[in-house]
Amino acid sequence: MAPAGKDLQLTPLTAGRTTTADDSDSDDLEDVRLLDSYDRNDATMRRIQVRVSGMTCAACSTSVESALKSLDGVSTASVALLQNKADVVFNPAQLKDEDIKNAIEDAGFEADILPESSTSGKVPHRTLVGQFTIGGMTCAACVNSVEGILRNIPGVKRAEVALATSLGEVEYDPSVISKDDIVNAIEDSGFEAAFVQSNEQDKIILEVVGVYSLIDAQVLEGMLSSMKGVRQFRFDQRSGVLDVLFDPEVLSSRSLVDGIQGGSNGKFKLHVRSPYTRMAFKDVEETSTMFRLFLSSLFLSIPLFLMKVVCPHIPLIYSLLLWRCGPFLMDDWLKWALVSVIQFVIGKRFYIAAGRALRNGSTNMDVLIAVGTTASYVYSVCALLYGALTGFWSPTYFETSAMLITFVLLGKYLESLAKGKTSDAIKKLVELAPPTALLVVKDKGGKSIEEREIDSLLVQPGDTLKVLPGTKIPADGIVTWGSSYANESMVTGESAPVLKEVGASVIGGTINLHGVLHIQASKVGSDTVLSQIISLVETAQMSKAPIQKFADYVASIFVPTVVSLALLTLLGWYIAGSIGAYPEEWLPENGNHFVFALMFSISVVVIACPCALGLATPTAVMVATGVGANNGVLIKGGDALERAQMVKHVIFDKTGTLTQGKASVTTAKVFTGMQRGEFLTLVASAEASSEHPLARAILAYARHFHFFDDSSATTDTLNDVKSGWLFDVSDFSALPGRGVQCLIDGKRILVGNRKLMVENGIDISTEVENFVVELEQNAQTGILVAYDDILIGVLGVADPLKREACVVIEGLQKMGVIPVMVTGDNWRTARAVAKEVGIRDVKAEVMPAGKADIVRSFQKDGSLVAMVGDGINDSPALAAADVGMAIGAGTDVAIEAANFVLMRNNLEDVITAIDLSRKTFSRIRLNYVFAMAYNVVAIPVAAGVLYPSLGIKLPPWVSGACMALSSVSVVCSSLLLKRYRRPRLTAVLEILVE
Repeated sequence: MAPAGKDLQLTPLTAGRTTTADDSDSDDLEDVRLLDSYDRNDATMRRIQVRVSGMTCAACSTSVESALKSLDGVSTASVALLQNKADVVFNPAQLKDEDIKNAIEDAGFEADILPESSTSGKVPHRTLVGQFTIGGMTCAACVNSVEGILRNIPGVKRAEVALATSLGEVEYDPSVISKDDIVNAIEDSGFEAAFVQSNEQDKIILEVVGVYSLIDAQVLEGMLSSMKGVRQFRFDQRSGVLDVLFDPEVLSSRSLVDGIQGGSNGKFKLHVRSPYTRMAFKDVEETSTMFRLFLSSLFLSIPLFLMKVVCPHIPLIYSLLLWRCGPFLMDDWLKWALVSVIQFVIGKRFYIAAGRALRNGSTNMDVLIAVGTTASYVYSVCALLYGALTGFWSPTYFETSAMLITFVLLGKYLESLAKGKTSDAIKKLVELAPPTALLVVKDKGGKSIEEREIDSLLVQPGDTLKVLPGTKIPADGIVTWGSSYANESMVTGESAPVLKEVGASVIGGTINLHGVLHIQASKVGSDTVLSQIISLVETAQMSKAPIQKFADYVASIFVPTVVSLALLTLLGWYIAGSIGAYPEEWLPENGNHFVFALMFSISVVVIACPCALGLATPTAVMVATGVGANNGVLIKGGDALERAQMVKHVIFDKTGTLTQGKASVTTAKVFTGMQRGEFLTLVASAEASSEHPLARAILAYARHFHFFDDSSATTDTLNDVKSGWLFDVSDFSALPGRGVQCLIDGKRILVGNRKLMVENGIDISTEVENFVVELEQNAQTGILVAYDDILIGVLGVADPLKREACVVIEGLQKMGVIPVMVTGDNWRTARAVAKEVGIRDVKAEVMPAGKADIVRSFQKDGSLVAMVGDGINDSPALAAADVGMAIGAGTDVAIEAANFVLMRNNLEDVITAIDLSRKTFSRIRLNYVFAMAYNVVAIPVAAGVLYPSLGIKLPPWVSGACMALSSVSVVCSSLLLKRYRRPRLTAVLEILVE
């Protein structure tokens, strides 16, 4: 067994077991493959991978591809520059492996055929979405640079980088590029990078306790190597972190952990490591690093200040400073030494960041800082050397460099504190998840035989979990035993406890208040409601509002413009002094025109700050998404916020949106000689396959009629079918906006509105028409039923309005937003409901386009339209609208199509979403005013425009302080959004049109 080092790379050993297609000799933990673009079932074709050495750029990879594709028999050839690999699919009857190798070598590169075992794995062609922390970004120019680098990498489909969170989200093809290649590409461009997480389901990151020596590491290696299903692993003994790639069809994450802990007789303790914990640690680490650098710079700058201001008034100390030691005074030696440490040790990060920016063909704030401090430092050194050689001593400005770096680091520290607060929403959401779960182990007969505590991240679908009173529910699931109340306010925003009985669903992260519950886990990991909320908030914080494109463009040309202005300032003041345009009294003691001009030039370079511009939008969007999540409104991006604040029309679906969606049958009238029970059974059988709320109401009414059972509201339709009381149905089809149709005993049954009956030639008698009209005038929906082409009866269904519907509609009108109701219901019912809530504009849903067509009709004049809905049938309209708002209690499809998710199932949140969007963009505009006005005013002052008339000039160190505080002011301005409070119902009607 190989000895283990501190940073140990462990891979599965082939000894003692058969090498499978899942084994990999790649250095990465993902099963990395190049593009698999041929049909694997074609037995006439063969695929190999070739290691290609000597490629340095895209032209090289293109040359290799051309050489390979020119060979007869090669089907496809793709080259990955970063991996130094070529993937070739060819006909072995026409070519040999050696021919491919020779072709690459003839093109001027070295080639080695990789072993067959490393290329025979069957990996499904898919893309992964990975998150990476990116360090060293200081402004929007850095963001643009990193995004450009990532998007140019082969295999990367999409890349988004957020300055405020220092996170990058990359969608990539793991068969072309690995996560380590992405990290290396970012680091090669001069930034720091680390992988956080991806949407892989076959990888786990564990913290291992109990590995104290090389022998322990070797024992761990042996256990993992012999464990079936483990593909690859890597263990860092210094941090105790173990990364494992496994086959989920062979091995589960819990079996992996149990196997290691059991195999070590409990010596090794393993805990699943949450990626968010690592991200929070990096935030704290960055803040502490900035604070440490600031304190170091301040500590070294204080003596400089004392030597310049205090020491001249203390004769003994001042005489020591004026003591000549070699060519310079002791004062000069001390200043030179102290500032050199500040400039090149503490300030090294600015040189590194400036270097990587210039290397990537871009400029950023670090370039300005490096140029300004270096100019001051180099001039001071040259002045000393010139004085030693000529005896003419010019003033030095070592203090300028020191104070400038100190103030910049102070600004960076304050900025990191402020930026850290913007991610509080995600941190709070992560903290909702309980760390452990109580697993109930059962025997084959289903009897509980053991309870044991496990990591909540190891819970698997189907597990039975025991939830004690006062503890958090560890995963989404269904109650299988017990009764209690749950506090779901942290997810839904509703403070009232919710009753949980057998069959009820529970949400992971919510609190069990009273009784003991047994739940069966249904959704775990990234599928849970809490994880999806976190994902939505993360996505929103990663996204960019369209307004930010302007800031990105300005930032890209900002630094070159500033450097040009600084040079013009230097030349202007120098030439003006040379021709005597200003008096000699303006010059510093022992100074000259160049030094005088240089100070103005350095001030211009230093005071200009693109950071504030780059932070104006993302920090406000981040705070807004966090505030929205705390108020039950999940926002899917800055673009959604920008559109929502300009919405002119809000279109509401009627059923389940304006109404409670808990329709109930108020009456059932049969117009033939059929028995009521048979009539209800026919209707319920037809509606059993429909997802419409009215269908559920009909099914519940029929069940209650037959069995006096009120539990049907929570009963699965499939169980109703299996119970045998419903008729067998064939050829079922839902007809949106009209109803349903199917066959029962070979006879057609239609259940729906008048339109459905008329389209199918069903005669509606006067008696039936009058009954239906009476229902509709009372805001009830008449459901007509025809069997064997004869209208046999009518059901009256009422769906009460939500209690807040009326005041929300009136509030929107006060905000200058026009509410519209859209429904597939009949006109009389629709008008009655619209009149009750105060909506003047009602649109009928016309198929086949339906609600989406209505949305587009309002968009024709350029108006921005919001759509509020909850059902599957609303999803096309939600997607077509400029702003889609899905009710949180609605379907997954509707939620996926929307831009906002209203988690509380409360229409008040429509007002909250629009109001929050307006306030957010008011804050963004104010941030831009701060950022732009600051530079517009500050740069001329720094250039000395006011000096001739008012005698006002900014020393470089003062400019540094102003520059550092500018970005902090923008971030703090965004943080004021945390004080946002959603409008109360009593205040909504006082909202005025903005």
